[in-house]
Amino acid sequence: MHQVRTTCPYCGVGCGVVADVEDATLTTVSGDQDHPANYGRLCVKGSALHETLGEGGRLTRPRVDGVEVDWTTALDSVAQRLADTRREHGSHALAAYLSGQLLTEDYYVANKLFKGFLGTPHLDTNSRLCMASAVAGYKRAFGADAVPCSYEDLEEAELVVLVGSNLAWNHPVLYQRLRTAKTRNPLMRVVVIDPRVTDSCEIADLYLGLAPGSDARLFNGLLAFMAERKRLDRVYLAGHVDGVDEALAAAAEEDCSLEAIAADCDLDPEALQTFYYWFSSQLHVVTLYSQGINQSSSGTDKCNAIINCHLAGGKLGLPGAGPFSITGQPNAMGGREVGGLANQLAAHMDYDTPGALDRVRRFWSTETLTPTLPEAPGHKAFALFEAIERGEVQALWVMATNPAVSLPEANRIRAALAKCPLVIVSECMANTDLLAYADIVLPASSWAEKDGTVTNSERRISRQRGMLAPPGEARHDWWIIGQVAARLGYGEAFAYRHPGEIFDEHARLSGFENGRDAKAGFRLFDISGLAGLDREGYDALAPIQWPVNATAPSGTARLFEDGRFATPSGRARLLPVRPRGPSQALSEARPLRLNTGRVRDQWHTMSRTGRAPRLMNHRAEPFIEVHPDDALAAGVGDAQLARLKGADGDYLGRVRVAKGQRPGEVFVPMHWTDRFSKRARMGGLLKAHLDPLSGQPESKHGAVALTPLAPAWEATLLVADDLATTTAWCEDSRYWARIPLDHAERWQLAGGRAGEAPGDWLSRLGDWLPVAPTLWCEDPASGRLRAAGVADGRLRWWLMVGPPAELPGLGWLDACFAGHPLEEPARRRLLAGCDAGEADSGPLVCSCHQVGQQAIVAAIHGGDTSVEALGARLACGTQCGSCIPELKSLIEDALEEEACHARADQKLEKQTI
Repeated sequence: MHQVRTTCPYCGVGCGVVADVEDATLTTVSGDQDHPANYGRLCVKGSALHETLGEGGRLTRPRVDGVEVDWTTALDSVAQRLADTRREHGSHALAAYLSGQLLTEDYYVANKLFKGFLGTPHLDTNSRLCMASAVAGYKRAFGADAVPCSYEDLEEAELVVLVGSNLAWNHPVLYQRLRTAKTRNPLMRVVVIDPRVTDSCEIADLYLGLAPGSDARLFNGLLAFMAERKRLDRVYLAGHVDGVDEALAAAAEEDCSLEAIAADCDLDPEALQTFYYWFSSQLHVVTLYSQGINQSSSGTDKCNAIINCHLAGGKLGLPGAGPFSITGQPNAMGGREVGGLANQLAAHMDYDTPGALDRVRRFWSTETLTPTLPEAPGHKAFALFEAIERGEVQALWVMATNPAVSLPEANRIRAALAKCPLVIVSECMANTDLLAYADIVLPASSWAEKDGTVTNSERRISRQRGMLAPPGEARHDWWIIGQVAARLGYGEAFAYRHPGEIFDEHARLSGFENGRDAKAGFRLFDISGLAGLDREGYDALAPIQWPVNATAPSGTARLFEDGRFATPSGRARLLPVRPRGPSQALSEARPLRLNTGRVRDQWHTMSRTGRAPRLMNHRAEPFIEVHPDDALAAGVGDAQLARLKGADGDYLGRVRVAKGQRPGEVFVPMHWTDRFSKRARMGGLLKAHLDPLSGQPESKHGAVALTPLAPAWEATLLVADDLATTTAWCEDSRYWARIPLDHAERWQLAGGRAGEAPGDWLSRLGDWLPVAPTLWCEDPASGRLRAAGVADGRLRWWLMVGPPAELPGLGWLDACFAGHPLEEPARRRLLAGCDAGEADSGPLVCSCHQVGQQAIVAAIHGGDTSVEALGARLACGTQCGSCIPELKSLIEDALEEEACHARADQKLEKQTI
């Protein structure tokens, strides 16, 4: 056994991981106590990393036109077809679409090949969908895409503002750091600004449930409030900031009274005034914002409205202060460093940076090769697929992402992919939605095998160290790109033998002629201090925040402490912001505002987290979160199936009635794909309304209609894994959701129309499954049925016809699929679905320790009325802490229920007397 220190591949927190490897198998993972991002903490997704591995479901051989081939044939085909397309249609007919899942070294080589040597500007990344507006906002204000803060600032702040961020679910380790800091410092205040009441509100001193899209109006009003109350830092503004008068004038164009702002934001005026007073009167303020701000057609302006308030109050460049955009992906920041966005070159140089084109060209030149860099930016993500649709782009190489699911107008995107003459896909998983459109499939290495670096949300570069050999013939992305480059005639510029050599080149470029051009100013991104590392030094690289150079050899925790910015003048800029509402208007046909986002235990399109059964239990099916009033108006109830009709398609999910949802609004998760459910892709609900500056889609403000699905029947089918290869039951179902278990697969099914007879179930089972029913119990009057198929003493399938609320706990049934012959007592219990005396644990709350709601509520009624007491008894909430807000909610509900019963008993006692 040996241990490997690496980095988690999920969110932008960038947690350090210690992996235990034994006999070429990753056995356990734990948090790295020495990593400054997490200090040993891991969320449930990180702690389940070893459960997502294995060769099953992996791509292991290249494919060309649907036929498995060797690497030589595959690489020759890629190079030849790219060269043919370029010769016939020009360089601009080539494009690449990358991902924040790539390592920095992969990203660097891809950007160098496409922009530098193939000469196309059309290389963009899925970070366009989450971080592009934050990038544009920072660049407009500071002159560089530079997050000024560190995680330590959250712990040193007097006031922390969470806006457009459900930190508790989306960045849980950082949320736990903030929660701990608040416990240690009772004077710290936390404000949560979000249309939804989320688990992040658990630590909030103030919650502002603003109207969707009104964020810029809120922060413009704050800027005007600060000016009116003489809370601007005039000394700081005079010494370091331009554009003050214009920004203040724009903020004052609308009525700046508290009553008017509160009305526009749908807030209580007193709560709004409290927030304004807290922000303006404290110096050490961190505003942490994420997709709720960025994913808007005016996302850049919203970012600048926040940054304006920090600049105006001098609230940055200090411990515990600054506007802090937190990234969604593990290497969204690294991709931005190397030029992964279509409007960038490399090393934080842009097409409009004076001298940048010539500088990059000279740096990448070899003795015999001179790059052919494009002269202007390329198509941003959605515009890239529009260009494919028009036939302008003829060849697309997609790496480590799934645009067939994640982009808005997803059905239109799929039609464009089907039309594209050449689609190359580098992917590690064998069953993503995108592969159906691929002409060439290249099997790539995954997290446990890849070797390189990532940069987290606080600019911290960390090593991701490979610990396992790639399965089959899978290869690293940087190697694949380099091999194609060599076949295209660029081998001299791509002769890398190790990712450390790529990192060295990247580091040298970051310092190359940095700061020499007075017109361009200096480039904040500078890791020239890490150039020249040998193999041993690269392998041993410790986490470090950029800039890292001769001036800051140990890295830089906080930017702009000296008040000098990366603009030609060295001064920051306040931007005039004129608020705009959501681009997609509500209508009689689509009257509900749609919000989208993540759930606690899943990641992106679940190609990895969907492989860990315990991560599927907290939210097992696609769902629609809706306010009770809207559920009543639509005729749907809690746990019933419903349909959302959107701009480009529909979405089927199970209703979750939630008082924390604003009336007139619904929420759906982003994760479900065609692999896991029938019509639950949220991209089909959204129109492509884009921010005009960043090109980021407005994913938070769709318009939908909600109607009942009203099936004639619902059923739960458990099948052995080998029987799930043919899924005839999906064809008979109007709705299905696939839920992996430890030893079987669970399928939630629904079919028919309300009022229809459910049909002959035994005949249907004969059509679905090769093993005939062995046991069954049917109640025709209620339409209920339970049945099981046993062959050679082993359970092969189990079915319950009825709503999922009637299910027993499935742990015992799942164990019956483990492969061993069932004893007679167990066979007798199959229709009951549980072993004698086994209690149903209810819906899962704590994924780390698999603790269900029923056990928690029973413990609360037994006297464990604190999170600590529940942890001591059941272990829930003691590992990653993500379930603590839900535990608190269950405690409050149970105590309120007991209080209600006590009041009822007292009333009855008085009546009796």
